[in-house]
Order: sequence, then structure tokens, then C-alpha cells
Amino acid sequence: MSKRILLVEDESIVRMDIALLLQDAGFNIAGEAGDGEKAIELAHELEPDLIIMDIKMPKLDGLKASKIISQKYNIPILLLTAYSQQEFIEKAKEANIVGYIVKPISEDRLIPAVEIALHQGMVSERYRVQVKEADNRLKKRKVVERAKGLLMEHFGYSDEASYKKMREISMNKQMPLEKVALKILKKYSEPPLTTSK
Repeated sequence: MSKRILLVEDESIVRMDIALLLQDAGFNIAGEAGDGEKAIELAHELEPDLIIMDIKMPKLDGLKASKIISQKYNIPILLLTAYSQQEFIEKAKEANIVGYIVKPISEDRLIPAVEIALHQGMVSERYRVQVKEADNRLKKRKVVERAKGLLMEHFGYSDEASYKKMREISMNKQMPLEKVALKILKKYSEPPLTTSK
């Protein structure tokens, strides 16, 4: 399946030229916008694989729009601009910007930049998922450790015996170990643990 690209450029002729280059290279133009506000709206609606965004645009510039989009979505953004000043480059670092192309745009510069940006986006997403999974594992581990501590405190079990007891309950009741730990925390915590609904 071809990658879906949101193209944001206020000059319609330039936007049309870029769209043709991308389509000729096999990419799918999921949507087009002429300003930053519309870009945010379409990013939310379409959730494309990549956003190609001009910097200088009416209503809301590409840097501000990129920053807003990056706060909610992990969509890689490739900037297009006629400017190469350090000021823009520094601001670009604040958002999820994976590349920067200075106009005029040519096929031999655009297509490799798009492919690299898409690859960087996939790598970034993979790391984001791994970090989230590691964070969840750590949270579960902490719950189990706290529950073990309560069993040791209330029943004088050793660390190993506490864990064995929790495993036994988990297997007998066919319940995940984390859920057993939460029940122990709820029953023996002082003050009692309250769980959000």
C-alpha cells in the first residue's frame, strides 16, 4: 500500500507540482491544505503517514502548525521552505520535524527526502511503542513488588514465599499476576487502595 501524504503549501501551483512529483513516484496524496490551520484539521482527520509542510503560510505558519500536530500525533513532518536561516532550523527542532528541504523543489531532492522521512517516522514509532511497553512492564512490576511487600509485612512471608503465594492464587483463579497484586494492595494497603472507575 502506498504511503499517504498530507501536502501543505500555500502556493497552489507549487503544491500541484509537488503533488504530481509524489504521485509519479507512487505516493498517495491523502489531502492538501493551503495554511497551518487547515493542516492541523486534516492531520486530525486523515492521520497521514507523512506531512510535507511549507513554513511561510497565512493564518498559522508551518512551524507552529507542526508543533501543535506533534503534541498529539507521532506523524513525521518534512518542511519545505524558501528560507534556510538558522532561526528556522532551531524552531524546527522543537516539533516532530524529520527533514528540511529548501526550495526550489526538484524530484531528485524531494523523493529521497520523502523516503528517508517515512523511514525515520517508522523507526521513531517503533521506539515509541517499545518505550511504552517497557513503561507498562515497569508499572506492573512495581505493583507486584508492592503487593509482595504487603504479604511479607502482614504474614511474615519471605520475598520468595510472597511471590510463590501470588503465583499460586494467579494460577488457581486463572487471573493475571498483576490483577492478584492489585487485589492484595486493595485489601491490605493502609489507607486502603482506591481504584479509579
